[in-house]
Amino acid sequence: MRSRLFLVLIGISFFAVPATNVAQKRNLTEKDLFNFVWVADPQVAPDGSRVAFVRVTVNDRKDGYNTAVWSVSPATGETRQLTAGPRDSTPRWSPDGKYLAFVRVTEKDGRPDVPQLFMLPMAGGDSFQFTTVARGAGAPQWSPDGKTIAFVNSATAEDIAKAAPRSTPSPTPSPTDAKKPEEPRESDVRVITRAVYRANGAGYLDPKHPQHIWVIAAPGKADDKVTPKQLTNGRFSEDNTTWAKDSSQIYFTSDRMDEPYYELPSTTVYSVPVTGGPPVKLTSFDMDTGAFSVSPNGKQIAFYASLSKPVLSYTQPDLWVMDLTPNAQPRNLTSDFDFDVGSGVGGDNTAPRGGGGNPPIWSANGRGIVAVYAREGKANLGAFDVASGNIFWLERAGAAPKQLTHLNDELFSKLNLTEPEEVWYTSFDGKKIQTWVQKPPGFDATKKYPLILNIHGGPHAAYGFIFDHEFQWMAAKGYVVLYPNPRGSTSYGQEFGNIIQYNYPGDDYKDLMIGVDELIKRGYIDENKLGVTGGSGGGLLTNWTIGHTTRFKAAVSQRDIASWTAWWYTDDFTLFQATWFKAPPFEDPNDYEARSPITYIKNVTTPLMLILGEADWRTPPGSGGEEMFRALKYRKIPTVMVRFPNESHELSRSGQPWHRIERLQHIVGWFDKWLMGVPKPEYEVTQ
Repeated sequence: MRSRLFLVLIGISFFAVPATNVAQKRNLTEKDLFNFVWVADPQVAPDGSRVAFVRVTVNDRKDGYNTAVWSVSPATGETRQLTAGPRDSTPRWSPDGKYLAFVRVTEKDGRPDVPQLFMLPMAGGDSFQFTTVARGAGAPQWSPDGKTIAFVNSATAEDIAKAAPRSTPSPTPSPTDAKKPEEPRESDVRVITRAVYRANGAGYLDPKHPQHIWVIAAPGKADDKVTPKQLTNGRFSEDNTTWAKDSSQIYFTSDRMDEPYYELPSTTVYSVPVTGGPPVKLTSFDMDTGAFSVSPNGKQIAFYASLSKPVLSYTQPDLWVMDLTPNAQPRNLTSDFDFDVGSGVGGDNTAPRGGGGNPPIWSANGRGIVAVYAREGKANLGAFDVASGNIFWLERAGAAPKQLTHLNDELFSKLNLTEPEEVWYTSFDGKKIQTWVQKPPGFDATKKYPLILNIHGGPHAAYGFIFDHEFQWMAAKGYVVLYPNPRGSTSYGQEFGNIIQYNYPGDDYKDLMIGVDELIKRGYIDENKLGVTGGSGGGLLTNWTIGHTTRFKAAVSQRDIASWTAWWYTDDFTLFQATWFKAPPFEDPNDYEARSPITYIKNVTTPLMLILGEADWRTPPGSGGEEMFRALKYRKIPTVMVRFPNESHELSRSGQPWHRIERLQHIVGWFDKWLMGVPKPEYEVTQ
């Protein structure tokens, strides 16, 4: 229990602001992001003596991220680099702690090749590669007996045949052969048959290459000859791969539907013998699950999931357990616990490209499960009783959290960072709204400051007690930043999260405006210098805000939605269930029109900047920023569109580092122009 609990503590710990002499510090800049070090995917050694993790840094060209595997000692805090990188990830300990398997992407012809599995002997020696499968290998998992490693791969029989080495060398082409016509090229035309055919960040989906489960004997040294074996096949992918405790079989989930978006989310659990053979269906239930954790006795699994019925805009996730027996059904441990189990709070400093997660963790005796949950803007640890589902305190010696890594201490010791102020206020209908106020360094309550209202996306997400570079930098530039969790936000219970169903945007906008009013009452905000920004759902609300009030002197709408109808037809997932709307736009056009910011475009007088990723399929530019831009240009309202090539919906969190910096520069540059009067010729129309 002790070593496994460390896994959760490290996984949710991020930047801590060191307490040092303010007089010796400087203000944070946007380019400090280049110097951040992120920690991801912590994995505790079986004996608890070391924790392996992925260390993420910005690369030398500032256009991507390097990842390498490091370790830290819980006893001494000593850190040690284990792999060279620059594209190493997914460290996984062998059950005896003598080896560390990990995923590495090497280069081929100067470009990144497919990922393969590598092994690092912990007693000493270099790491070595032990898979060379077509289309690569990922997500390694050791069997409990340490003899076998499962992994996933999406190669077809044709891919494997093409990659197989020839038994004899190919003959040297003769002059006659050289004159033969070239083979027909492979077509680059896509024939689309599924409603969901692309995914934000991943690009076009490839249904011809489903993900399957493979196994390989764990090698002890580089010259051990091991051959991978494919366990599953067919046209459907397998997910949530999990070993049985006796290492005899592997559990997995697969929906076995070509077009699952026509149905409510469901899960079917299968098992497959490691020796080979057809998968056997274990059970089905009406929920979509997260990763499985097997109980110490091997008889149960735990996972996070949300109920499929009733169909809601937001269904709070719960912690479930299920017996590993035929036709068993899950049991909800947290039905009376009205907070988001398995969830946290959002910010712009989750480790980019780091991987990892926080699945449920069983206690050693199998009577309790440790889980992360979100409550009022905080990520917390709770231990839940398996028999009753009650939450109980972790009572053990040395239970206080202990920070193990200090990778950002040197940088942070130079920065004049400020702690945000937590504020609660009452909205129009009596609901309590939580917000935070980030003030500039050297804040003086007798002065007047410009304000930036920063609206989170989701809409079912939450700001909270977490370091956010963007807010700190805006404050360092002289702005007060207000970032609330209006109704619809997570971490405040099911009713608060789902109340915006069929009413988004709507009363959440009122929550935001009352938050601005509350801050103005404090006397240190200049009412003539108000700005508003937000991304995704926050971009939608930014557009909505400037269509319903003229109080803001400048706005920056990021990866936004302007027309719900256009978005329904073009985003990367289907809204075929009545979650946000009761019917599709061709059946209920009035509702879509009433809730679309573009409907109110004639009311907009606020100068608007639009931040768009050109590879954003979650909120495609054509359904958001491009519409706002064209309409406001027609109306001769000051408008600028800033487009980021090759960037997805994740621009602010894991986009190219240089692009992340430029994004910040443009956002504050626009506010500097319209709120502070700073000349910005780049935003003027030039001949």
